[in-house]
Order: sequence, then structure tokens, then C-alpha cells
Amino acid sequence: MIVAIQCAATKRPEAGSLMTGDGVPVTFVANPGMAPSAPGVLARPDDIARGSLTWRDILKDCNARPGNSPYALLRAYELYANPVYRRLTERFGAERTYILSAGWGLIRSDFRTPSYDITFSGQADPWKRRRKGDAYRDFAMLPPDVDGPVVFLGSKDYLPQFLSLTEGTRAERIVVYRSVNVPNAPGCKLHRFETRTMTNWHYEAADALLRGDLLP
Repeated sequence: MIVAIQCAATKRPEAGSLMTGDGVPVTFVANPGMAPSAPGVLARPDDIARGSLTWRDILKDCNARPGNSPYALLRAYELYANPVYRRLTERFGAERTYILSAGWGLIRSDFRTPSYDITFSGQADPWKRRRKGDAYRDFAMLPPDVDGPVVFLGSKDYLPQFLSLTEGTRAERIVVYRSVNVPNAPGCKLHRFETRTMTNWHYEAADALLRGDLLP
């Protein structure tokens, strides 16, 4: 089994950042022009960082040589404050645990990731909210030939990104959802998770998965 869980807004306080050539930390948001002023530099992941390289390019290079990286970046499963990301990685392994990030795409849980403030949630501040049609070169790290199934735990706001970034996989995809309304997920098997929790219900679903109680 492979698990893909959506990212979280709350990051650990010790999360590292990418930096400019002058050593200024970069805060990644969806709409820098709308964000309140803050220390450092505001940017989007696919903005040009230096020369022809984007911040995404630099992050990819940092992960290619983590021992020589000048940035104290946490692995994705360590980045988010909720411990469920760590527990999923411990249970299934980094190669079978993925995080669906509104800022970076579908990344392995051991991919070193900077702090960021980007979300698909319609309730978020405008400068945090990534909208349909915004240009992102999302990472799609799930290999096309993985054995499945691939289980997605996340809200309907993140579902289109999951569908797009896993479109090429040959494995069975299982979308876990909470709403009484069945989501539109062509090519996927659907499994309803019944809970009264409205916000972050996917954490409960992850706990059920870890206990072996989520899927038949």
C-alpha cells in the first residue's frame, strides 16, 4: 500500500528556509503581492531565484546533495506539526508515504522541504490560497510503475491536484472522502470515511488506516 496525505498549515517552528544569495530567508506564499510585509523575501516556488533557476530547481538540487546543502531543511514528514505524518512514514516507509503539498506537489515524505504558506483551502487568506489555473510546476514523485493501491487522504480541495499528479500511475487509486456527496474522481475507487469531524478529518482517517480499520 502507498499512502498520499494532504499537507498541513501548521509547520514546526524549527523548519528551515531557502535563502537568497545574500542569506535572506525566503517565505513561500501563493500571492506575494497580496501578502502583508514580513521579514525576508516573499516568493512563489516557481519564481526565478537566480540566473535561470527557480526556487523549485534549487530545492531539487538541495535534495540531490543533502549532505552539502547550506539550508537546515526538515524532511517533509518532520516539517508538519501533526505527528501523523511521522507515524505514517514509520509504518509504511518513506518510499510508500507521500505528501500532497499545495506548494510543491506530490512529494516523498523524506523529501527535504522548506517552510511555506500555500493552501488550496477556500477559507484561507487570499495571499495563501492557490487557485485553479495558477502556474505551478508541481513535483510528481510517485513512480508510474508502483504496485498499489495508492490511498489518498485529503479534502475535496486537494483532490484535483492528486488526480492530476497520479494520472500516469498504473496502480489502483483509492480516494477516501468524508462528504455525503460523492466526489468526482474518474478512474479511482471511492471509500467513504464516516466521521462527525469537519476540519482535518483526514487525520482521523490516517489513524484508522494505521490501526487497520479504514479499508475492507
